Amino acid sequence: MRKMKAETILAELNRQRKDLGEDTTDIEWLAVHHAFVFLSFKMSDLQRYLDEQSEKGEFDDYEG
Repeated sequence: MRKMKAETILAELNRQRKDLGEDTTDIEWLAVHHAFVFLSFKMSDLQRYLDEQSEKGEFDDYEG
């Protein structure tokens, strides 16, 4: 079982958000931005979800 950390997911969302550039007219940027902000405020909930998914083997193939 490979455990995923909330910080890893948030870092990737933030990278994607920065790569997209801040374009408030672009739905892709808006979606990634607000997912990042929301999940940042709910880190403990996100970690609990990721722990549950880890137990199911969802991240076993991740090589990060």
